[in-house]
Formats: sequence, C-alpha cells, structure tokens
Amino acid sequence: MLNVPSQSFPAPRSQQRVASGGRSKVPLKQGRSLMDWIRLTKSGKDLTGLKGRLIEVTEEELKKHNKKDDCWICIRGFVYNVSPYMEYHPGGEDELMRAAGSDGTELFDQVHRWVNYESMLKECLVGRMAIKPAVLKDYREEEKKVLNVRVVESVGKIEIVLQKKENTSWDFLGHPLKNHNSLIPRKDTGLYYRKCQLISKEDVTHDTRLFCLMLPPSTHLQVPIGQHVYLKLPITGTEIVKPYTPVSGSLLSEFKEPVLPNNKYIYFLIKIYPTGLFTPELDRLQIGDFVSVSSPEGNFKISKFQELEDLFLLAAGTGFTPMVKILNYALTDIPSLRKVKLMFFNKTEDDIIWRSQLEKLAFKDKRLDVEFVLSAPISEWNGKQGHISPALLSEFLKRNLDKSKVLVCICGPVPFTEQGVRLLHDLNFSKNEIHSFTA
Repeated sequence: MLNVPSQSFPAPRSQQRVASGGRSKVPLKQGRSLMDWIRLTKSGKDLTGLKGRLIEVTEEELKKHNKKDDCWICIRGFVYNVSPYMEYHPGGEDELMRAAGSDGTELFDQVHRWVNYESMLKECLVGRMAIKPAVLKDYREEEKKVLNVRVVESVGKIEIVLQKKENTSWDFLGHPLKNHNSLIPRKDTGLYYRKCQLISKEDVTHDTRLFCLMLPPSTHLQVPIGQHVYLKLPITGTEIVKPYTPVSGSLLSEFKEPVLPNNKYIYFLIKIYPTGLFTPELDRLQIGDFVSVSSPEGNFKISKFQELEDLFLLAAGTGFTPMVKILNYALTDIPSLRKVKLMFFNKTEDDIIWRSQLEKLAFKDKRLDVEFVLSAPISEWNGKQGHISPALLSEFLKRNLDKSKVLVCICGPVPFTEQGVRLLHDLNFSKNEIHSFTA
C-alpha cells in the first residue's frame, strides 16, 4: 500500500480549518445536501465510470487519478472514485483532494474516523488495491517453524501456512468436531455456551452493577446490535438461565470502533434484586469465578437504520441496556441521521444509570437529546415527572420533518413496554416504525 507522509489535516489554508482549531463545514450548493447525495446513490447512475465492474487497482494506476474530475482515493485497501461526491462533501473539495490518487486512510482517520464511509461511498467503489507480498510473521516458534501467518491488513485477508515439525506422513488430520460435515438449520442448533471469567464488578447505581467478563482464549463472540445472550449459573443444583443485553464498557469511548473490535471482554449492566433467585447469586460471584454465556439471539435487524432520520428511544430502568449499543451505532454509522432523542424513565434520581455520561454525550453531540422522567422524585426535582403517558409522548415524539423516516425503540418492564406500544399506535406510528425489546 502507499504510504502518504503525515501532514496537517485539514490543510493549513483550507476552508475547513478555523482559528479555534476545531472543524467547520463548508457551505454547500443548493441540492447538495446529505439526503441529496443519498438519493443520487439510489438513482442507479454509474458513479464509478466503470459500468458496474470492480477492478484491482495498482499503485501506479491509483496515482493517475488525482484531479477533481477524476479523483480516486484508497481507504483501508478499497479504492473509491470520489469525483461525484466532491460537491456534497461538507468539508469542501480541497480536503478530498489532499488524498487524491493516494492512500488517504491516515488522513481520513484524523478527522472522519467515525463516518461510515463504506455506506456513504458504496456506489463509488472502484475495487481493491492489488495485494503486494507481505512479510511473513512467525507467531509460534519451537525448534523449527511450525506456523506462519501472512497478514494483509488493508484487505482483511489472512493466509496460514502450516509446516511439519518432522518430515513424515500424517495418518489423519485430527478428530472432527460434533456436527462436522452436516447442515443443520440455525433454529435447530440450540444455544452454545462458553465459560467466561468474571474480571471486574463495579457499582453504577445503588442496586445496579457493571459486570465485565473475559471470554475463553481463542473465542470470538460478536453480539449484533439489539440482540441478547443468556447467562447461566448453577443454583442449588439447578442451572438457571436469564437473558441479558451486552453493553459497552462506557458511553464515553469517543465512539470509535476499531476495524476488528476487541472481543476479549463482554460487559453487562445488571440490576440486583435482593429477593430474586438469579441476580443475588450472580452478585455473590468472586473475581475469577466463571459464568456461562450463550451465543446471541434476537430479531432486531440493523436494516431498520437504513436512511433513518429520526430515532426515538424510550427506556425504563435497565431497559436502558439495549439502547447503549443503539446510541453508539446511531451516532457513528447512520449518515442520514438528524436527531436521536432518549426518554429515560426511573423512580428516583439515584436510579438513573450513567446519568453523567449521558449528559456529557448530549453536550458533545448536539444531535442527541436526553430527558429524564421520575415517578417518585424529591421535591427539589425540576425535571419531568410521572409514568409513560400520551401527554409525555406526544410532546417528545416530534419528527424533524413531517415525512422523515423514523424509528421508535422501547424497552423496560413488560407493563411499561406494552402500554408504550399501545400509545405509539394511538399516536399513528406504524408497526414498522416501532421495535420493542424485552428487558
């Protein structure tokens, strides 16, 4: 891949650079908004100039396309023709030209790492960079090299070469795993559990803890947004299973997800019920103890976020947990998003999970509004009071535009969720505009 020398970004004389050191937008021509760009990408127009073909691009070929009307840029091994996007880029044409005809990954990450460029520039994809031989990395060494791994990070390929320790014939390649060479419908496979170790446990509120579990070595567990897993513990000789939605370790992680997320740890926000069966046992676990965690389940489809403009989140108590990753994704990976509004219902101020983090995040990202509603506040409380109701929702659920695409997510105790869904239907939200989670 090309190595572009480090340089200031935005450019020193760029319209995007301002005196305060922050980032400002360049005024766009009429008809060049984000929604206009999305409409253009859906129009079927050939934005690459290659009539739908994907090609392998060499460094020499990439260098040739370095003009405004013929501008190719490489980001993480993929090459895009950004010429059609020039007039739609909020940072101005000059900023795109900084990486014209070269690998712009480093420059992109300095300013735009949170942007979902794969979605924004999908119709501008020219192809992949041609792979150059990479240096072999030895990950295990004994008397002889037995395992070599060739990693081409820019295109996501890994080549593994196994070398025999002794020059003899192998009688067999090992024992096949259960269900090897068989095709089983996913609904019939059942849940797979792995034993995870408790690494830390910290108080979030007076009765809610943040549990951090470490996955077993060489284990991968990616829980899709809006899905849950099951935790399993042996209690008085019986295995008890409860569903929980994993969360991030914090809301304030700059919302920068690595290309290959670190799946070594998994976090849960769990309310402890003193008279319950499962949560007191979970709370009694010591650091180093183990909990069984299942594979993920759930029916939420991330396609619901496509071209979304207004996102409303209604949460009560630990019904907030599905909203954590939804917030993360919404503020980083939905280019069409205009507004996210969270209405968070609790009994008292002491029950509000991650209040300070939510307030800081709303201050940092002006697209986010957060409202707290308490059912049993102290007299000094100046915020909203009560339970979920038509009056609260009708004021809260206002779209940016009359016909904007909207989604309402709701989660909490069953009575809260059921009543909330009924009220949403009364307010003329369609079935496709509502998704309820089970707390």
